Amino acid sequence: MGHIVNLLSTEHLTHDVLRLRAEKPAGLSYLPGQAVDILLNKEGWKNELRAFTFTSLPEEDHIEFIIKTYPDRKGVTNQLLSYPAGCELIVQEPFGDIHYKGEGIFIAGGAGITPFVAIFKQLEKENRVGGNKLIFANKTKADIILESHFQKLLGKNFINVLSNEELAGYEHGFISAELLKKHSEESPNAYYYLCGPPPMMTAVEKHLAALGVKESQIVREAF
Repeated sequence: MGHIVNLLSTEHLTHDVLRLRAEKPAGLSYLPGQAVDILLNKEGWKNELRAFTFTSLPEEDHIEFIIKTYPDRKGVTNQLLSYPAGCELIVQEPFGDIHYKGEGIFIAGGAGITPFVAIFKQLEKENRVGGNKLIFANKTKADIILESHFQKLLGKNFINVLSNEELAGYEHGFISAELLKKHSEESPNAYYYLCGPPPMMTAVEKHLAALGVKESQIVREAF
């Protein structure tokens, strides 16, 4: 059945991305980077399971999710656009293989940033951000989630890649082997944390293999 909790708040972070906060189920335990299956406790939607990544920390008194919405699909994320505070969510058990192992390079595409939001929040809290880098691929500047937050947190170690726009200060195109090499030359034994659309993940893994990165250095979901 899962845990039934109330939705506390909803806000837009970008034109198509929401931040949701909900009550934290009693006894819920998870690691920064993990996800959970969520259902809407609403007639006609109680069997529509969707996985969302926690962007809150385990010790916080609420749970939080950053969710990209797809209104044209008429699915769960479209429902969330008009799902007000006080409505109920059904929260299942946490899962996922992405968690912090050590300093490295985080590579995200679009909403694939979400597991890294919680990880960087934990690192910031513990004053352990160090030399970690974030390479974030999006179509346009307007699509970048939490840009000012990561810019303040990481400075020059926050690298944005835009495929559909050419702007000063932003890489243009897609994440290439050359780009990865440029930003990893001083840390050959770094971990590489990957999360994004499957085509991007496949391409990045090929680039990393070509650069001689060992499988043991790559952190991603197992499925």
